[in-house]
Amino acid sequence: MTDAHDTAADSPLRTTGGAPPDDGGSSVTEAPIPLLEPREGIPPVIADETALARVIAAFEAGTGPVAVDAERASGYRYGQRAYLVQLRREGAGTALIDPVACPDLSALGDALSGVEWVLHAATQDLPCLREIGMVPTRLFDTELAGRLAGFPRVGLGAMVESVLGYALEKGHSAVDWSTRPLPEPWLRYAALDVELLVDLRDALEKELDRQGKLEWARQEFDAIASAPPPEPRKDPWRRTSGMHKVRRRRQLAIVRELWQTRDRIAQRRDVSPGKVLGDAAIVEAALAVPANVHALAALNGFGHRVGKRQLEQWQAAVDRAKALSEAQLPQPGQPVAGPPPPRAWADKDPAAAARLSAARAGVTALAEQLNMPQENLITPDTVRRVCWEPPAVVDAESVATALAGHGARPWQVEQVTPVLVEALSAKEA
Repeated sequence: MTDAHDTAADSPLRTTGGAPPDDGGSSVTEAPIPLLEPREGIPPVIADETALARVIAAFEAGTGPVAVDAERASGYRYGQRAYLVQLRREGAGTALIDPVACPDLSALGDALSGVEWVLHAATQDLPCLREIGMVPTRLFDTELAGRLAGFPRVGLGAMVESVLGYALEKGHSAVDWSTRPLPEPWLRYAALDVELLVDLRDALEKELDRQGKLEWARQEFDAIASAPPPEPRKDPWRRTSGMHKVRRRRQLAIVRELWQTRDRIAQRRDVSPGKVLGDAAIVEAALAVPANVHALAALNGFGHRVGKRQLEQWQAAVDRAKALSEAQLPQPGQPVAGPPPPRAWADKDPAAAARLSAARAGVTALAEQLNMPQENLITPDTVRRVCWEPPAVVDAESVATALAGHGARPWQVEQVTPVLVEALSAKEA
C-alpha cells in the first residue's frame, strides 16, 4: 500500500480549485497526487460461478457501504448492457465481474440488500445493473452530492481531485468494454474507479452536513433508489439528430422507416445503430426522397462504402414510406402532455408568461443563494406546470400541494414554495 493510499481514508475535505465557493476555509491548491495502482493490485476478472460465489460471500461479510460501478460499450454495441461490474467494500477488497460470463448477479444483489451502494451518476448505471439482477435499496450518488454541495465540476475524476486531492487516469472511459479479454490497463482503470468512491462519499457527506443539505441529499437518493424503471420512449425515431429540418409528413415517414430498419439491423448484429447508418444520412434521405438506388447512392452517407445490397435495403425502406397512405403518415409533432413550449406562452396566455418569468427569476436567485444548479433545486418542467395551471387560490398550502403532486421532494417543496407563492401572487394581483 502506498503512502497515498494510507492517507486517503483519513484526508479531510481538500480542494484544488474545484470546491464550493462557500467552503468555510482556505483553499488548498497543491498538485493532485496521481493514483496509479489499486491498493491490492488489479484483481482477477470473475468469469465463472465458483469464483462469483466466493465474491458474494466476501462482500456479504464486508462492512460499511459498497462502491459500485459498471462499464458499458456505448457507441460500439446495441443497447446499454453492462460489460464489466466493479465493486469495493471494506473487508472484501475490489472485485471485477464479467457480466457476459456471469449474466445473473441477483445473488450478489441479494447479498448487498440493505447495504448502502455508492455510485457516481447513479441513474446512468442503474438500468444496466437492474438487467443483471442488481438493484439497490439504499444509495449515495457522489455526482448528485457534488451538485447539491455546489461543486462546479462533478465528473468522477474532477470530484476525486478537488475533494480528496488524487488524480484518476480517465483515458479508457470511452473504450469498447465488450472486448475480450479486457486489456490490463483497462482493468486497472476500472478498479481505480471504485478505489476511492467510499472515501469520496464520506467527505461529501461531511460537506453536505456542514452546509445543512445532508437531509436534502438523502431525500434525493431515496427518490432515485425507489424510482420504477423508466417506460420505453414513445416514437424514439423522433429523436434522430437533425429532425428539425424535416417538416413534411412523407419525409417524416421516411425517417421512421429508415430508423426502424437501422434499429432492427443494429439489434441483430449487436452494434451501435450509428455504426449501421448515421442520423445525418437518414435526414438527408428523408429530405431528398430519392426515386431509386442510384439517386440514394449520390447522397451523403450512402457513398462508395455502402454496398449494393445495403443500398437496396435502405431504398426499400424509403419506398415503403412513399407507398403509405395519407392516413398512415406520422403527424408533424408529438402530442405534448402539459403546457406548451414557453416561447409560445406570450401569445397563448400572456398572464402565464408573466408568471413564468417571475418564477424563473425567483428560482434563479434562490439557486444562487443555495449554491446549486437550478435544475437540482426544482425541475424546470415542474415550474412550468405550476405557472401554466396555478392553484385556484394561491397560498403556501396550495402551491406546496401542487409541487408535491408533480414529484417535488419535501425539501424542494419547503425551499421553493415561498418563491412561487410570491411569483404567482404578484401576477394575480
